[in-house]
Amino acid sequence: MMKGKLIKETPTFWAKVWEYAKSILIALAIALLIRTFVVQAFRIPSGSMIPTLLIGDHILVNKLTYRFGNPHRSDVAVFKFPLDSKKDYIKRVIGLPGDRIEIRNKVVFVNGKTLRKFYIQHTDPSILPGMIQPRDNYGPVVVPTGHYFVMGDNRDSSYDSRFWGFVARKAFIGKALIIYFSWDPHESNPLHWVRWKRIGKVVR
Repeated sequence: MMKGKLIKETPTFWAKVWEYAKSILIALAIALLIRTFVVQAFRIPSGSMIPTLLIGDHILVNKLTYRFGNPHRSDVAVFKFPLDSKKDYIKRVIGLPGDRIEIRNKVVFVNGKTLRKFYIQHTDPSILPGMIQPRDNYGPVVVPTGHYFVMGDNRDSSYDSRFWGFVARKAFIGKALIIYFSWDPHESNPLHWVRWKRIGKVVR
């Protein structure tokens, strides 16, 4: 009795195309899910968060942090700009709901206590009166329920809650996690375009 031979069929051209297409579609679906629910990449376009974040830094933002919890004080957070939801902003959380915020001659007070942190930078020694603008003298105000008060670390060059108000809880996208790439757009020497020492730096 002759044993039957197993004949292996050669995939057709379109069968191969379909297999490749399925692999690509699955990869895209996974990438989309990760971007939507887990991690998203952002580029820093301004100097409002210097020295913590520089222009040209590329960061990863953890979106799960605020899906399962609320922003904490000192978080570097990405959120939808209250005056234009199409724009994403990044600032540091200073005031939580119910906190009393006041700024006197550049010094920030939270619930009556001075906020002095390593990340704060001032570049302009002049003090602007509150009647001119709220940069150096502001409040006191109480952060409303369900809202947060945010500021840039580069205090003299940041457009933040002092100027446009509070950020609603629902506007938060995620917490800055790590710098995965950094590019210096103003460096003339091509060898120095990439800021190698910043790559892999945890944002805090």
